[in-house]
Amino acid sequence: MEKIPNPTTLTATVTDPFEASFDIVARQDRAEADIAALRHDVDEVKSRLDKVARAASRPVISGGPASYNNEVKGFVDGYLRRGRETEIKSISGANPADGGFAVPRQIDALIASQLRDISPIRAIAQIVQTGTAGYRKLVATGGTASGWVSEVAPRPETATPQFAEIAPPSGDLYANPAASQAMLDDAAFDIESWLVSEIALEFARAEGAAFVTGTGINQPEGFLTAAKSTAEDGVRAFGTLQYIGSGSATGLGSALDAKLIDLIHALKSGHRQGACFVMNSATLANVRKLKTADGAFLWQPGLVEGQPDRLLGYPVIEAEDMPDVAGGAFPIAFGNFRHGYLIAEHSATRVLRDPFTNKPFVHFYATKRIGGKVLDSNAIKLLKIEA
Repeated sequence: MEKIPNPTTLTATVTDPFEASFDIVARQDRAEADIAALRHDVDEVKSRLDKVARAASRPVISGGPASYNNEVKGFVDGYLRRGRETEIKSISGANPADGGFAVPRQIDALIASQLRDISPIRAIAQIVQTGTAGYRKLVATGGTASGWVSEVAPRPETATPQFAEIAPPSGDLYANPAASQAMLDDAAFDIESWLVSEIALEFARAEGAAFVTGTGINQPEGFLTAAKSTAEDGVRAFGTLQYIGSGSATGLGSALDAKLIDLIHALKSGHRQGACFVMNSATLANVRKLKTADGAFLWQPGLVEGQPDRLLGYPVIEAEDMPDVAGGAFPIAFGNFRHGYLIAEHSATRVLRDPFTNKPFVHFYATKRIGGKVLDSNAIKLLKIEA
């Protein structure tokens, strides 16, 4: 005879599937919670790795990681993000009460590095750092006289050497980038890289024009602002640049290749080592189309990445502040700018945090005192478009 199940046992057997389903749901909830926790941990690790990668991508600067972290972190997190004053207070030469806060030397080095990369004249000129506003430099304009004598003959007195004083006009270059307070409050926002990039771009744009056509009044004196003459070296007055005429008011002229060769050899051989052409992109577009009598192009593209294009064997630097081809203009310069143009930087970059002028944006008013002037007028030659 078949055994009839106990009612109690039957009831327990019927309710088991419901308990099993509740257990499955609980397990799923715990699994989802574990997955969410793992995702959070992964995101946190990824964020830390991104910060490490950004720090590793910065140029290596003398002073070591410890000094970098201590000085820069206090400046970035304390002053730039939250507006807390630091001990790196700078003063103004006009009013000791004015100033701002001097950028740590590591950040200032990053700004200078980017300026060299994007400012064409700065990349080829001579740069000096000085802590005084009245920088002066003596340049010899004539060597001492010399001669030949016998072994026992008396030595006549040589002529007195002549010097000229170079005093680069200077002015305060400023930039005023802005960021919202929400950006500054975001820990993932790399304020240091952003500020360096913004300051460098603004400084490069302003100083690029000043080094070429600056008036010398509260700004550098550009090399095209200097006096000009067709007289050769040794005849012109010191500080006067030599130019060679070419073309017409409507273009560069058909015999430009000969004029460019004359321009090159107007420069003494000692200056030709390290010399380059300087022109804007519109002029370069015209020069690239020029050919010699046998059909060869004067312009040669750089065959290796990072190497400049060449014209008649010399590098070509594009400076958009050079004038276009027009009657009476000087669209092409050739010379050794390391010998011919001096840039004097008088102080470190200063930053003043301004959260009040344009709320809710925070402005960072950055200033730096920069001067510039022709150093050796024999080291730079110009091509003039004759009207």
